[in-house]
Amino acid sequence: MGTIDSTLISDELVDFLLYDVLDVTALCSLPAFADHGRDTFEPWLGTCRKLAREVLFPAYRAMDAEPPVFVDGRVKVHPRMRAIWSEVVATGLIACARPVEVGGQALPMTIAAFANAYLMAGNLSAYCYAGLTTGAAHLIEAFGDEQLKETFMRPMYEGRFTGTMALTEPHAGSSLADITTRATPTADGHYLIRGAKIFISGGDHDIAENVVHLVLARIEGAPLGSKGISLFAVPRERVGADGLVPNDVHVTGLIHKIGWRGLPSLALSFGEADDCRGFLVGPPNQGLRCMFQMMNEARIMVGTNAAATASVAYHEALRYALDRRQGRSVAAPDPTAAQVPLVEHADVRRMLLRQKAIVEGSLCLIGTTARYADWAEHHPDPAVKQRAKLVCDLLTPIAKTFPAERGYDVNVLAVQIHGGYGYSSEYLPEALLRDQKLNSIHEGTTGIQSLDLLGRKVVAGGGAAFGALREDVTGDVERAREASVDARVIDPLVAAIDRMAELTMTLGGRGLQGDVDGMLSHANDYLDALSTVVNGWMWLKMATAASAHEGGFAKGIGQAALYWAVTELPRLGVLAALCESAERSYVDLDPAWL
Repeated sequence: MGTIDSTLISDELVDFLLYDVLDVTALCSLPAFADHGRDTFEPWLGTCRKLAREVLFPAYRAMDAEPPVFVDGRVKVHPRMRAIWSEVVATGLIACARPVEVGGQALPMTIAAFANAYLMAGNLSAYCYAGLTTGAAHLIEAFGDEQLKETFMRPMYEGRFTGTMALTEPHAGSSLADITTRATPTADGHYLIRGAKIFISGGDHDIAENVVHLVLARIEGAPLGSKGISLFAVPRERVGADGLVPNDVHVTGLIHKIGWRGLPSLALSFGEADDCRGFLVGPPNQGLRCMFQMMNEARIMVGTNAAATASVAYHEALRYALDRRQGRSVAAPDPTAAQVPLVEHADVRRMLLRQKAIVEGSLCLIGTTARYADWAEHHPDPAVKQRAKLVCDLLTPIAKTFPAERGYDVNVLAVQIHGGYGYSSEYLPEALLRDQKLNSIHEGTTGIQSLDLLGRKVVAGGGAAFGALREDVTGDVERAREASVDARVIDPLVAAIDRMAELTMTLGGRGLQGDVDGMLSHANDYLDALSTVVNGWMWLKMATAASAHEGGFAKGIGQAALYWAVTELPRLGVLAALCESAERSYVDLDPAWL
């Protein structure tokens, strides 16, 4: 069964990724991180590892078994969450990657991402109260006026208030252009908000003083569609002269989820009594543009959570396969011989190596994306910043989707390796499998990420984003050759990135010619293809760094890199052919035939 000393994520792997693969200390050459170095990074990582393993993880099973309840119009979360929240706040976690002047530690996002991954692995629901608060407070930091920052941002970074993103509505789903929540201006400078939102994670609880919702709504008279959406800070309780007073925000329903059960997902109503005050964040009718800052951060957060959830499942499966004795060698099936550990069976090793290739590649992908984000936000050279932003934006839908979709495969394999025990709630893989599924839905489904990747990101700047990505892959290929990395790892990746370039030009050309259906009908296959290639790139980077090391860890890196190159990169041929042919079986499907 799962124990409180769970590995969660390998410390040796994280150190290897940060210092050998990503060279995170090079970020300290940037003025924003000049006060940092390994001497500050290590204590922070140590704090988060300890918090994850000794505080968050021991509460995971209890919080999964006893979800929040809705009592007398308010949500009450698991009793252990209040003590957890106090410890999370005490670490300074919420503002760790924000500037010192707003109460942060100015840590690079690359460091914060790995530190957060431990916390997500320990207890994703407990972490997400903090993660959502960070994103919401950062929105106010970026786009709010000084009064909003003082009223809401600072209490959020201090952990006295928490934050949410309140985007979708029951009738709209992912189509935010169809939201109908209204905002009516008043002579006092605030807006009266009226409408309903759904699937609001952490939208009410009893662990902090207040909740601040970042709400998308239409100012009366605004244009229809996405161009008429504005962003508002709407607190559950507004700040009055004598303290907090109710702000006409009400919970109308608690959604019962199969996973992420420690974090309430709610239906909310705003303005039932016409007394819900909201405060404009950013320019009118620019709300969706502003919100994309939080949405993109949240997409990387979801990808990190997916990688972390898969990592826990992998380590649970590995421990079980090493400890559980079952069967005997197929080469010498002597019935009198002692049973062997599961890991002695080749098919179990196949499943474990596949898990490793996905989990560790996903963590490298999250770190790589975060490193581009650090350069994009903080590099003093505008040209370097712009190039880093292009690659970061291109990688974001991949960093969100690959760990979620392939991470689910990891969780399924963890159940499989545990056999009948994996299907039982007494072992962790069952709960982790339930948790993982939500990651392919949260912050834009896989289909939405596919359209974003192919319809926007790879063609950004006339194809500059993909061109910059290809240049960076090519540079790493040359470094791999210099390090004498196995050609069986290098050559398939070279062929794959060249094939992706051809495919991208073909599909981009269709879009330029007005054949949008022909370009996008297989966007999901395109995302699958490019994600597979990008993970091959991650393993090339890791294999190159591991070439300077000896021992089992380095050999494991090399074996996983080879596995991905020879078993997964060949899938690109089928996926590319589907995209190029614009195969129409489901495009031409009449729903009446189903």
